[in-house]
Amino acid sequence: MSENFSYEVLHIDKNSGARTGVLHTPHGDIFTPIFMPVGTLATVKSLTSDDLYDCGAQIILANTYHLHIRPGDELIKRAGGVHKFMNFDRPMLTDSGGFQVFSLSDIRKITDDGVEFKNHLSGEKMFFTPEKVIEIENNIGADIIMALDVCSEYGATHSEAEKAMTRTLNWLDRCYKAQKNPKQMLFPIVQGNFYEDLRKKSLEETKKYCKCGIAIGGLSVGEPKEVMIRMLDVLKPDYPENMPRYLMGVGTPDYIFESVERGIDMFDCVLQTRVARNGLAMTNKGKVTLKNAKYKEDFSPLDEECDCYCCTHHTKAYLHHLVKCNEILGARLLSLHNIRFTLKMMENIRDAINNDRFLEFKREFYEKYGIK
Repeated sequence: MSENFSYEVLHIDKNSGARTGVLHTPHGDIFTPIFMPVGTLATVKSLTSDDLYDCGAQIILANTYHLHIRPGDELIKRAGGVHKFMNFDRPMLTDSGGFQVFSLSDIRKITDDGVEFKNHLSGEKMFFTPEKVIEIENNIGADIIMALDVCSEYGATHSEAEKAMTRTLNWLDRCYKAQKNPKQMLFPIVQGNFYEDLRKKSLEETKKYCKCGIAIGGLSVGEPKEVMIRMLDVLKPDYPENMPRYLMGVGTPDYIFESVERGIDMFDCVLQTRVARNGLAMTNKGKVTLKNAKYKEDFSPLDEECDCYCCTHHTKAYLHHLVKCNEILGARLLSLHNIRFTLKMMENIRDAINNDRFLEFKREFYEKYGIK
């Protein structure tokens, strides 16, 4: 822990073991379990800071790799940091660029020293070392920063996964030594693919570097859901108790519920805004595809149980019209709704845990949403 960051468990559900807590940061408190909307380029696509406040966003993400490319982390530093740059005064988190190591496999080369990228916009060569990533994240100025890691693909051999895990641990040590800013908390990342021995080893070695948070990477990367759940079961007994656990890149309701039940506190995903741009809404009665002709004359709200601007001011018929015409307002309204829906779900999860009825609420939600 540090004087700027601390975490306390508030309640443990007596039936499920799921927990609520609060993470104290320089930009405010974060009540967990929590979902973090993704603002890759210092913007949650189409939403203003006021929109995010109204939706109940306690913390959002930005992307180290993309912000380094444009507008540049030095510029963001001159602007006073990412909070002032985008006018968002609540906690923020930056990833490390590690997922780009994973996803941009055709334009990068990994060595023990770091990662050589090609700028996906200009083709210019770039080199990320652990120390360089910490420097960039220091310049951006988010409250929580991630260590540079290597995410191995689902289906990788044991030796490939072990090599990536070992590199991740070596880079973590270098990130830890480079990070000196007391107003930023470094979260190390557990890797090890889907091999139980590697995951356990990674967790044990990673815990040595944990001050007030730990992240689990390399899950929800194409594997069957039951495989991810099994790995969370493997990790659960050995997590540090007094700090938040962040499962990276997870945002579907079923994955969130299953993970909360297994001790996870923090989530993020681009899903909510990505599917909104394709005309899909997440509602309390399941997914709604607004492109479908049956909504052309449906003058009911998108989700009668939702209190967002979209649901209290517009009908499915209007949203269908916007989506069919490719109007930007359609994507904005559905993004706002999907973010609010997910954050309201998290509020209800916290309330259920605090009242020792998480498993009951999970069953009710699954039945209404159509999760089997």
